[in-house]
Amino acid sequence: MEMNDKMNYKHYNKFYDHFDFMKYRNVFFTLSAVLILLGIVSLFVFKLNLGIDFSSGTRVDVQSNQPISIEKVDQAFRAMHYDPERPVISGTHKNIATVRINKELNQHQIAAVKSKIKDQFGIEPNVSTVSPQVGRDLAKNGIFALILASIGIIIYVWIRFEFLQGLTAVLALIHDAFFIVTVFSLFHIEVDILIIPAILTIVGYSINDTIVTFDRVRENLKLSRRRLSTIEEIGEIVNLSIRETLTRSINTVLTVLLPVILLMIFGSESIRTFTLALFVGLITGVYSSICIACPLWAVMKVRYLDRRKKKRTVQTQAE
Repeated sequence: MEMNDKMNYKHYNKFYDHFDFMKYRNVFFTLSAVLILLGIVSLFVFKLNLGIDFSSGTRVDVQSNQPISIEKVDQAFRAMHYDPERPVISGTHKNIATVRINKELNQHQIAAVKSKIKDQFGIEPNVSTVSPQVGRDLAKNGIFALILASIGIIIYVWIRFEFLQGLTAVLALIHDAFFIVTVFSLFHIEVDILIIPAILTIVGYSINDTIVTFDRVRENLKLSRRRLSTIEEIGEIVNLSIRETLTRSINTVLTVLLPVILLMIFGSESIRTFTLALFVGLITGVYSSICIACPLWAVMKVRYLDRRKKKRTVQTQAE
């Protein structure tokens, strides 16, 4: 397809300069479908390892002036007739242990735990409990926030571009969010309340990347000055738009990934869920923006134009 000279597309001789993203759209769609199916199976088989933020229980943060071992912490709680999950040791000097008890302790029990842990380790621990109702409310509010964000995105993109682009953008976001959940389920990583702000952060980042590409699609459609209707014609516009924005997308995700990786390595154990979710979401976000959102829009756009053309043909024949 011949493009208008005003499009001013610069050839930078990058490896993707002539890569046909639309040609491999079915490969991208199949890969995502397989990952989604794997996630569904994983959720049914392994489920999610919910922390006390989403399920009832008690979390005890044990601190000491000296390095402490998992065995010593575990023995201390078993001596109080509790059966804790394996403690997690953190801190620069390995002097902090996080213990989870799958039981909601009352005030008397909390006071007893604080007293005995302080006697043994020298510092009074921080104890937090979550009831089943609070856990359900947190999960419900997180899902509600994601739904509201998705509706807002569809409305915004519908007004700014068109409804089909808003729909495909949200489908790509759901793809990203679900893949984060899949990774946590497959590797049985504990899910705490920080996964909600992490997913919402990825939603904001990913939609920004997608909108930039859609904006180039819109501009290139205007500059082509042709009525496009086939998958080849619209696919050429999509390929051109992705190539024009791909360098920006890669550079952006790399600059964001660097501090996230450093936080994963040197950050506190308490934010490990947040940083890991960001890491997974950033990678899947740039993938979905490039390989899912725009190619899926092109396919849906062609089908929409075909249906409208058939409808007009039927109306003409009826007249």
